[in-house]
Amino acid sequence: MTEANTAWRVAVVGSGPAAFYTADALFKSGVEGISVDMFDRLPVPFGLVRGGVAPDHQKIKGVVKVYDKIAANAGFRFFGNVCLGRDIQVDDLNAHYHQVVYAFGCESDTKLGIDGEDLAGVYAATDFVGWYNCHPDHRHHEFDLANAKRVALVGNGNVAMDVARILLASPDELAKTDIAEHSLETLRNSTVEEVILLGRRGPAQAAFSPKEIAEIADLANVDVVISKEDATLDELSQAWLEKEGARSQHRNVEFCTKQAALGEGEQSQKLRCRFLVSPTALSGDDGKLKAVTVEHMKLQADDSGTPRPRATGTSEELKVDLLFKAIGYRGEPVAGVPFEQRKGIVPNVAGRVVEQVDGPERVGHYAAGWCKRGPTGLIGTNSLDAKETVVAMKADHAEGKLLSPSKTDIAAVLTERGVDAVSWADWQRLDEWERQQGESRSKLRHKLASMEELMTVIAELRQQ
Repeated sequence: MTEANTAWRVAVVGSGPAAFYTADALFKSGVEGISVDMFDRLPVPFGLVRGGVAPDHQKIKGVVKVYDKIAANAGFRFFGNVCLGRDIQVDDLNAHYHQVVYAFGCESDTKLGIDGEDLAGVYAATDFVGWYNCHPDHRHHEFDLANAKRVALVGNGNVAMDVARILLASPDELAKTDIAEHSLETLRNSTVEEVILLGRRGPAQAAFSPKEIAEIADLANVDVVISKEDATLDELSQAWLEKEGARSQHRNVEFCTKQAALGEGEQSQKLRCRFLVSPTALSGDDGKLKAVTVEHMKLQADDSGTPRPRATGTSEELKVDLLFKAIGYRGEPVAGVPFEQRKGIVPNVAGRVVEQVDGPERVGHYAAGWCKRGPTGLIGTNSLDAKETVVAMKADHAEGKLLSPSKTDIAAVLTERGVDAVSWADWQRLDEWERQQGESRSKLRHKLASMEELMTVIAELRQQ
């Protein structure tokens, strides 16, 4: 690895969309002599684009072409297989860079916080998504799809849509994508017939996009079933929708109304959408999930007039074999980095990291993406978010509010510590290898499921 430019050195921790958009904004800032070193604990870049976007959504994954162009900047370097808190510390970054940006996202799941959450058969959607996307953290998970017919899915955002679609889609179609081979084998043996989507709010407030729910309706052998009762808006929602509803929310309501008119349908598999229900307890036999109790909700206007779910005191029990929690990602603390426990983010003010909420700034430290604002928005949202952070970084650079690095190149430190850092050239070779291996298997890409396998192949490719 070549010596980094010494004019304005920035470390970016993470290599997902927020990290790349931060690098892009820095290179376009108009300041000469910028170098960006990007670190990821995995040997591969792109964060949730690689490990979160569903394998049958290849158009969305195409955004990595933009990131490839950003990485082509002369001042860019990638250090994969380098974990902050293990291989390097915050003090190391302080000693080598003028500014540090945390862009490592949110890698855990939000808990339901109800009885029975630890029963066998209760899963986090985040684990399932990582598992079918071949994320090394999730290779060890097992999902008992071969002994399940009825699955509950808590939440109705786009992650829930992805989980439902993967559970119900044809394994033969998924086999053509870059889905993990270990998950494909499990999906081929699945006996799941029905997925029940549980949403706390009504159809007007559903978090899924019209495109995502329509995709499931278009699957062969799948009916999207919504009762007329669930599809009917209350007066509050109707008034709110007419006054403030986005086009996507109007389309969701239209879809639900249309599906309700179709009834049960005749296909062998069902996605059943339930609204205004909230899980309150999970029950089982011999440690295994058997049922979920849901409380019926009603919508009431808050102080701003927005409909909010409130418990009615009535409930019902749904017999299910498995349950997936899809109620959001959550950040985890990283050694040496401030952490706001309540929100699960790095505390910051417009991207400038603070030691704690309402506390002093940590000079030279910034946040971008999910660890800055929480797990909200689409991939493109991270571009605007990163630009805001870089505006602050550029202003601080102009004022001299920087760290005072005494060293110029972290590569020597990593070599000295025996860290096998993966370069961008290493990744490019692995990328080509994955494509070639995929082609030989009649699929788009063949991904390896463990850190050991990845590093072994990378080492072999270096010798070619």
